[in-house]
Amino acid sequence: MTVVEVIETNSDRTDSLGCGPLRPPGAANFLPLRQQIFEYVRAAGLIARVAVAKDLAISPGSVTALTAELIDEGYIHESAAPRRDADSGRGRPPVALGVNPTAGYVAGIKLSDQAHAAVILDFAGNRIAEAVIPRKVFHQSFSQTVDASEEVLRVALAQTQLKLTDLNCVGLGLPGVIDNETGVVPWSPLVSERDFPMRAALRERIGRPVEIDNDANLVTLAEMWFGAARSLSDFVVVTIEHGVGMGLVLNHRLYRGAQGLGTEIGHTKVQLDGALCRCGQRGCLEAYVADYALVREASTALNWDRQRATEPHIMLESLYDHAKAGNAGAQAIFHRAGRYLALGLANVVNLFDPSLILLSGERMRYDYLYAEEVLSEMANLTLLSGHTPPKVEIHAWGDLLWAQGAAALALESATHTAISGSA
Repeated sequence: MTVVEVIETNSDRTDSLGCGPLRPPGAANFLPLRQQIFEYVRAAGLIARVAVAKDLAISPGSVTALTAELIDEGYIHESAAPRRDADSGRGRPPVALGVNPTAGYVAGIKLSDQAHAAVILDFAGNRIAEAVIPRKVFHQSFSQTVDASEEVLRVALAQTQLKLTDLNCVGLGLPGVIDNETGVVPWSPLVSERDFPMRAALRERIGRPVEIDNDANLVTLAEMWFGAARSLSDFVVVTIEHGVGMGLVLNHRLYRGAQGLGTEIGHTKVQLDGALCRCGQRGCLEAYVADYALVREASTALNWDRQRATEPHIMLESLYDHAKAGNAGAQAIFHRAGRYLALGLANVVNLFDPSLILLSGERMRYDYLYAEEVLSEMANLTLLSGHTPPKVEIHAWGDLLWAQGAAALALESATHTAISGSA
């Protein structure tokens, strides 16, 4: 039987428990040794040199030399480690290493259909400011999208003593098909144009390094850096909001595909010549599960006039209330969407065999989408071969989750540039 758990995830952490992927020894060999040590210290929060050497299987001498460099450069500092209960109060207190929070700062921006959000993090991953502003223009042009990004960033910065020039990097996320490597956006439902160079334009506007990715990857990064999946090597995040997205982690690393356009589960086909998707094609999973798909079904099957409510979320709330009250037509709409979601999730399991599937996003408030019969159907459609199906968790993050993931993207880039010396 599929295991499902609903978790209220706290995205408002401001403690020093560490942040970043908790990789086992050897899993970060793709990074320079100096950066491996720094990231291990940040992930631990506070850790002794001897533990770093033991856990990473490197010589104590190398750890001492490289951490001395990092201390001199201001990236880490020494701190008194908390004593264990069994320790006596005599003698010199144990010394631990921790990241210097003021070594740098990053920002994360998330643009969406309803509102734009931004957060500011220090180099230890602590959130020091946040902002949410309503979206002012529904069908935005490319230039208006750049304007909106700068606006919400400046609103967040205004809550701090920082200036734009104090930011090491800015991460930006938006829905659609995003080329992380080139910074070009082939298509986004938020923007009227196609193939626009969003990263270059925002970088020119604010004068700071910029990284860009799609919103599903941002949720995945947030889980890797701050959430329940920090120690997992392989997991999947499926987001259901105004669209359907997916992020995939393999061997502790986010997978984007050969051209940076992979894992677009929302645009996998579940019905030939099926319903029209907002991407322009037919039969996409998103066209049966996303909010606009549910509104379209309600307008048709229940004979609801779309003009009676200007906001889709109002119709969705009404649809959900009708379903909970026993309206068979409303229940059938959610049931149909749940079956298509089960098909999409089963395909993910058959392709990648993840240890965990995280379902995230605003639509996860509608429990019909992850009812037991939906997850049982997912299990029935997978090639189990006698093995236990993956655990499924429903994560109800706060509104700033997406921006937090964008900040993780920026922190990842800023760390590599600062610690490894790469431009």
